[in-house]
Formats: sequence, structure tokens, C-alpha cells
Amino acid sequence: MGVPPTVPPSTAESSPLNDFHDPDLSHLQELKVSDLHFRPQRRTWLPLLLFLATCASTFWVGSTRWQPLEMRYLASYEAMWQTIRVHWPIGLKYMAAVLAILLTHEMGHFLQTVKYRIPASYPLCIPVPFNAIGTMGAVIGMDGMRADRRQIFDIGIAGPLAGLVVAVPVLWWGIQELHLEKAAQVGELQLYLPLIGQWMLQWAHPQWTDQVWVPLSRVNPYFMAGWVGMLITGLNMLPISQLDGGHTIYALFLERAYTFARLFISFTIVYVVINLDQAVMWTPMLILVILMGIHHPPTANDRVPLGPLRWTIGLASLVIPVLCFPILGFRQ
Repeated sequence: MGVPPTVPPSTAESSPLNDFHDPDLSHLQELKVSDLHFRPQRRTWLPLLLFLATCASTFWVGSTRWQPLEMRYLASYEAMWQTIRVHWPIGLKYMAAVLAILLTHEMGHFLQTVKYRIPASYPLCIPVPFNAIGTMGAVIGMDGMRADRRQIFDIGIAGPLAGLVVAVPVLWWGIQELHLEKAAQVGELQLYLPLIGQWMLQWAHPQWTDQVWVPLSRVNPYFMAGWVGMLITGLNMLPISQLDGGHTIYALFLERAYTFARLFISFTIVYVVINLDQAVMWTPMLILVILMGIHHPPTANDRVPLGPLRWTIGLASLVIPVLCFPILGFRQ
């Protein structure tokens, strides 16, 4: 075999095969050998333990009919066992339904990170056995700074859309099984129906079209799981910070999204102050988001175009908080 002819330096630099010196591509990261063998190290035990703990907390909360701190359930180990023995079907249905929604949501994000080779953790569930829903949702940790504009859009929007595929039929099933003939008892906790829930109630039970509050004693496992799914989806799609909605709106409008974030925070503060009695529950969450920072950071490449399909999906997704978020939360 002969030795291939040497290409003069001037020819090599101007060759279309040598893109390193192309100014249009100079912003891209240099490909490394390690990128060809991308296998991020992920913790396994922590996600598994948190998942099992969330199974236990949601099962317990469902078994107590969403009143986990009632002393009649906590008086003794015998009382706790009796509660589980009698109400375990409710606990099991609620646990299965709410975890199906949470995991579907987080797997939507996770699978997109795998597709785009963005380092990310397995879904991390957050167990809270002492509140009325048994969990604070789930998250994944990821190196979002490695994602470009299109990738961060796909990662952000995939979770809510996937979660809604499960949450909507679960909520519909739960609303069909509602019985609201009796009024709420004095001091009883009541859940505010999000707009999509109000539409479902009007369709399934026209006689209760004026009901926007559902007493806790009237809920069933599927309604409760669906309500939690709507709460988490609507909350995540708020257009601020690095929430799913923050990823989406930044990918759509880039730095103009900062204006949306500031307007949203201003509106939220005014709303909470005006409706302090009913909206005060959102204050800790509002403070947390402000401390995290309301603006989304730039992506690895903001110049990547989204295309008409992503623009259509993104603009349509902006109504998700309006439809899903129970703006008044709950009351007694």
C-alpha cells in the first residue's frame, strides 16, 4: 500500500472536512472519546429506598382516609394495625394510582435525558407520611447545562404530558365515583377542584355543577390521586425558574421569558395578599421559588431552532396550569 499524499496546511484548513475552523460551528463542544461510551453512573439504592418509603407513606395515608395524624389511628401499634387491616384496599388503590402518575411524569423526563445523553439520576420520590397526600412528588437530578434549547424543551415538556396521560383518566374515574349529596361537616378539610375537574364534574354529575369544593370525607382513592396529579402537574408547569414550565417558556422565548417570570411572580404575590385566608398555603412555595431564582439560565446552545411542531406544543402547554392547578388549594 502506498502512503497517501500529504495535504498542504492551507488546503487542510480550507477543506470542508475540517469543521474545527468553521466559525459557524465554533460554539459547539469538541467531541471526546468518552462521549462515544456515554454511561452515566447513577445511584440505585437511594431511588429504590425513596420509592419504597413513598409506597409506605401513600399506602398509610390512603388507609387512614387521608388523615394520617388522627390520634385514633396512632394511639397504639394495635390501632395502626387495625386501621391497615380494615382499610388496606383503599390504601393500596391510592398508592398504586398516585405512584403511577408520579413515575410516569418523571420517566417522561428521564427517557428524554437518556435520548439526548444528558447525565441524570433515576426518579427520586419524596415520601411525606404526615400530610394529607403522603408525598411531595418526585424529581430527577440532571446536568441541565449540557442540554441545548431543543433538548431542554423536550426534557421539560415530556414529564407533564406523560403524567397527564395517566392523571386525566384517574381523575375522571374518581369523579365518576364521587357522592356529594351530604354537605361538608363543620371544620372538615375540603379540596378545591381545578378547572378540568369542574368540567368533569359537570359532565359526570350535572346535579352538582355548582360544586367547586369536595369534602375530604367524600373523596375516593382515584379522585384523591387524580387531584394530587393535577396539583403536581399544574405546579410544575408554572412559567418560572427551573420548573418544567420554566424550561418550556425559556425554550420558547429565551431571554424574553424573564419578563413572563417577573410578571408571574408579581401577580402571585398580589394574589396571595388579596386572598390571604385561602391562598396563604402557597406562601412557603413562593418563597422557595424566589430563593431558588425565578429566571431560567441559558442553555448550552440557545440558537438551536425549535421548529413549528414544538412551538405549537409549547404554546398549547401554557394553558396546563390554568386547567390543572387548584388555585385555592384546600380549606376548612
